[in-house]
Amino acid sequence: MPPSPLSTAAERQALRRQCDIVVPGFPQLSPAAEFRALADWCEAKQIEHDSYGEGELLASLESKLAKLLGKPAAVFMPSGIMAQLAAVQIWAELSGHPRFGMHPTSHLAIHEEEAYQALLKLHGVPVGNRLRPITAADLEAVKQPLACLLVELPIREAGGQLPSWEALQALKAKAAERHLPLHMDGARLWESRAYYNRSHAEIAAGFDSVYVSLYKGIGGVAGAVLAGEADFIANARLWQRRMGGVLVQQSPMAASAAMRLDERLAQMDACYQRTLDLAEGLRRIAGLRVNPAVPHTNMLHLYFDAEAEVVMSARDALAKSDRCWLIGNVRATEVPGWSYTELNVGGNLLTLENAQVMPWFEQLLAACRASRNDAGG
Repeated sequence: MPPSPLSTAAERQALRRQCDIVVPGFPQLSPAAEFRALADWCEAKQIEHDSYGEGELLASLESKLAKLLGKPAAVFMPSGIMAQLAAVQIWAELSGHPRFGMHPTSHLAIHEEEAYQALLKLHGVPVGNRLRPITAADLEAVKQPLACLLVELPIREAGGQLPSWEALQALKAKAAERHLPLHMDGARLWESRAYYNRSHAEIAAGFDSVYVSLYKGIGGVAGAVLAGEADFIANARLWQRRMGGVLVQQSPMAASAAMRLDERLAQMDACYQRTLDLAEGLRRIAGLRVNPAVPHTNMLHLYFDAEAEVVMSARDALAKSDRCWLIGNVRATEVPGWSYTELNVGGNLLTLENAQVMPWFEQLLAACRASRNDAGG
């Protein structure tokens, strides 16, 4: 049986750093290298610090993203949690309703300790099925009044699934029919454009407010942008200050995103095509399932016919023997004996062919089967 998986995040990160090849995501700079790159970029662009959200760098980044999303205005915030809490609070105030709709696996529902309820006294209403995107029929089934409907594109907890373009337009039409504001959780909107083959502005059309991340996909150290109508964004700036989000200087976060924004956006189509190619190879490996079978974004979930501890032990052994970090964290599923991991395809896999990668996955699954046989399973 393979050795037990490394028990702490520090141990796992140490093993990952020792690997010559990292399969998931984009190349990661050390803090020192990141700060050097940031300093060089700021010097070349003659960047000045902002002061409490006021400054040329922030203003230009906000303007650029507002235009990219097809909205009149945008505001930089230090976190996506703050941006989305501000959005649902504003829509609740404007509507007079304390309830807002969201997908059952929304980030607000499962990753934020019910902040919308604890801080804002709002109530989230689950809409739709947790295994797929929200549809117009799901919204039709909700009879109670809502302040807004929060729509995540793509659904992270469902393997990065997106609604079809027709289904998305139908959802927008149903919301408009009910005069219901739509808010987009676009943490991974950048990764969704290739699937639709439409501009970010076309995708965002019909949404009354849009949040996008500046570290997921883009690779900034932190930060988010909330976009919408001018009066909405003015209100969002007020809530940002109330939430303690107007920091004395936000230029380090903004610059780290601005310096790589164009380059990362230009890579997204290639990342998506590489994901399709990768999934085609992975589907042929016994004991491994891909969800979605044909990916919608550069994210997919891999399901293993093995327990999480067994898979992580095999991953760690592979990292030590081949100096290859193949996958990240592995979790148990609702099916006993099965586990899954989230795999994001970025710049790392753009330099690796399937002929190199598939043998590592086959080796991983072979080790899992050997472990089960040793255990008498």
